[in-house]
Amino acid sequence: MTRKSELQQEYLEVLDHAECLFAPEAVDSAVERCARAVTDVYENLNPLVLCVMIGGLRFTSDLLGHLRFALELDYLQVTRYGDETQGGALLWKKPPTQSLRGRHVLLVDDILDEGVTLKALHAFCEAEGAASVASAVLVDKARPDRALEADFVGLVAPDRFLFGEGMDYKGYGRNLRGLWAVA
Repeated sequence: MTRKSELQQEYLEVLDHAECLFAPEAVDSAVERCARAVTDVYENLNPLVLCVMIGGLRFTSDLLGHLRFALELDYLQVTRYGDETQGGALLWKKPPTQSLRGRHVLLVDDILDEGVTLKALHAFCEAEGAASVASAVLVDKARPDRALEADFVGLVAPDRFLFGEGMDYKGYGRNLRGLWAVA
């Protein structure tokens, strides 16, 4: 059995026992609320929205569908997890292609856990000359020991390992609607 097939089998077993914390309808409502808050701040600023790949893809897409003002979109790719369930060192895979100098940047990511990734991305944007930097996350784990807080939050979840809505369990489950917790 290959490593990928072992991971796939492990994921299917985890999914069989997982708990759905937020149904798709609750996620949709949270995205709409978040979009209203983002609009209140950014509708006249022509922001640069930076999707934090891969986890932030789904939330970014859903959020953008509710934003009816001028904005530009780019992405960057970093990871701390890979195929693991605990974060390690930040690994840059792809920086944004657009200049951040003088731009109002909104980082969009799937989840705020320890805040290590978002803090590093904030520092990167500031070092690149962004006029302002804020972050929007679909899920906030509400941990007390965080490096940074998000400016816009869709849902608050318990401190459990989550997947679905763009978040993965060892590379699987990003496609699931709703937010699931490992048992």
